[in-house]
Amino acid sequence: MTTDGSERNTVPGTGVPAAETGRATRPGAGDTTGGGRRPHAVVVGGGLAGITTALRLAESGVGVTLLEGRPRLGGLAFSFRRGDLTVDNGQHVYLRCCTAYRWFLDRVDGARLAPLQDRLDVPVLDVAHPGGPRLGRIRRDALPVPLHLARSLATYPHLSLAERASVGRAALALKKLDPADPALDGIDFATWLGRHGQSPRTVEALWDLVGIPTLNAPAPQASMGLAAMVFKTGLLSEPGAADIGWAHVPLGELHDTRAAKELDALGVRTALRTKAERISRTDDGRWAVDVPGETITADAVVLAVPQQETHDLLPEGALDDPDRLLDIATAPILNLHVVYDRKVLRRPFFTALGSPVQWVFDRTDSSGLLRGGPEGHSDKGGGGRRVGGQYLAVSQSAAQDEIDEPVAALRAKYLPELERLLPAARGAGIRDFFVTRERTATFAPTPGVGRLRPGARTRAPGLFLAGAWTATGWPATMEGAVRSGFSAAGAALSALGRRHDHPLQEAV
Repeated sequence: MTTDGSERNTVPGTGVPAAETGRATRPGAGDTTGGGRRPHAVVVGGGLAGITTALRLAESGVGVTLLEGRPRLGGLAFSFRRGDLTVDNGQHVYLRCCTAYRWFLDRVDGARLAPLQDRLDVPVLDVAHPGGPRLGRIRRDALPVPLHLARSLATYPHLSLAERASVGRAALALKKLDPADPALDGIDFATWLGRHGQSPRTVEALWDLVGIPTLNAPAPQASMGLAAMVFKTGLLSEPGAADIGWAHVPLGELHDTRAAKELDALGVRTALRTKAERISRTDDGRWAVDVPGETITADAVVLAVPQQETHDLLPEGALDDPDRLLDIATAPILNLHVVYDRKVLRRPFFTALGSPVQWVFDRTDSSGLLRGGPEGHSDKGGGGRRVGGQYLAVSQSAAQDEIDEPVAALRAKYLPELERLLPAARGAGIRDFFVTRERTATFAPTPGVGRLRPGARTRAPGLFLAGAWTATGWPATMEGAVRSGFSAAGAALSALGRRHDHPLQEAV
């Protein structure tokens, strides 16, 4: 198996490149000769939702063909090469409460490569304070909820004493909410915060500090239902729920290489660089999935692609109002990548106030910079030729105003900002500065979006939907994507009459 997809980009089960075949109707990969056959499913889309769906179906004995138009797996959480570096397209993190994504990491034998903090600890640097730059921290103690954050809130230097007290009152009110209440989906987070005494400074220095990176929207543009889900689950459920984890290796190692290994072990046939062109019913009530050069027949189809692509593939009658999918807007994320000639940041990450910079992560080791290239990634890290320098990734969520800015303009704006935040960067040489843009990184969590998000089942028997944009109850996160895969696979297995258990104990 290769990681660039060259050996997986074949007509499933043939070894012949798809582009070299004529149109042929091929039975599903699960078919057997003789008296019976096991069911076969086609999963369209090789992001986290599609990978999860394929794993769960194959584990239950279903033959699976996984189609992905890109030359790799992983969807919008992937890696690529730039010179000697292995670069993630954007900084992705997860929390201890993300039980589905943690299942995924365990399933691909990658949990140790994306460890969690022992305890939540977020450095918050305010460079606009009248008395000069001031560092605060959001961190927890080993106490029950809500006392686990009491000491941190009481000493948080970026809010006044009155503002800290108001946060406590709002948190207690938020804890009583049901995020699934449709009424909450109809109002914005900022309106609710205003009704509960939160000042503009409190929103900036605390609520948006967490909300923007998790929701990909500021409070005025975020559904209160989704905001309640984020804060209630992450900060007000279990003491360690908000402990942060992130990959210490390139994301491609987890979401492509290791995922592909597990799919291969289960007999899943993965066709990269292969897009589904049409889905239709066969005369015997099964499904036909047209791809370049062939038609694959299946008992079940799962569409695990973005809402626009799903809309285009849906057969007539599959949803009551398929055009509602087009009303689910998208939101961008911008990432700035800076390679310095020296170390300028001692911490693994921090977030900023009083600056356009949002979150900054040290990606030096995972990129291979200190090893002179990406080769030799190990579970323990380090090793190899050390060449010096530091690589920082600046993650900018809800970046509508800057997503199309030229690289030169972004460089002129953000390098001085990094010098304001990091004195050691002043005078440091810039080896490289580049930008990655995900214009449709997530669905927009606007008020009312909840009524637009469809569930896993459609009106067409045997056709199911997956993706972080579906009705998971979560915002557009890696956690939501994996959860959608659980739901789609569970619905498909039930329809196929296959016994299965939900992988999360909480949902049994």
